[in-house]
Amino acid sequence: MFDRFWFCLCLWHLVGVFADSDAVKSVSVKEGDSVSVETNTKLQTDDVIMWTFEHPETLIADIDTKHITFSTYDVLDGRFRDRLKLDNQTGSLTITNTRTTDSGLYGVTIRSRTDITYRFNLIVSDSVHCCDSAEAVIRLVFTALVGVAAAAAVVVLVYDIRSRRAELDV
Repeated sequence: MFDRFWFCLCLWHLVGVFADSDAVKSVSVKEGDSVSVETNTKLQTDDVIMWTFEHPETLIADIDTKHITFSTYDVLDGRFRDRLKLDNQTGSLTITNTRTTDSGLYGVTIRSRTDITYRFNLIVSDSVHCCDSAEAVIRLVFTALVGVAAAAAVVVLVYDIRSRRAELDV
């Protein structure tokens, strides 16, 4: 009975350790900005890291520390041309000058002593239609002030018309 308890406890702990790699993490960025997707690791000797995009999973970058190669690939009709950068310490991927077409599912597989795969859903929003909260508040206040000014103008106009009619009636 005691042995089963320890077995179940160890199994539960292992499931907890590897469960995070199954989750898809969402990353949002505005069009034109750069985004770095972190591997949360430090490269070791004999590590192989492969970055993929969408389905079928297209290899866009890889690192082979044994052969000391760091490669990015110009795939998918040049979609990522000269915009992918690899961190030679961590294996993290940076996409510069993001475009809405960069949105999608990215994966990184780290082959070391064990294989670990992480998935990221990158969402690149159109910068023209997106604004931060400070800009939204400024727009709201400006719109409210214009509305108040328009209402005041209508009140003054109505008052002026009534005053002139009153003068004519006398």
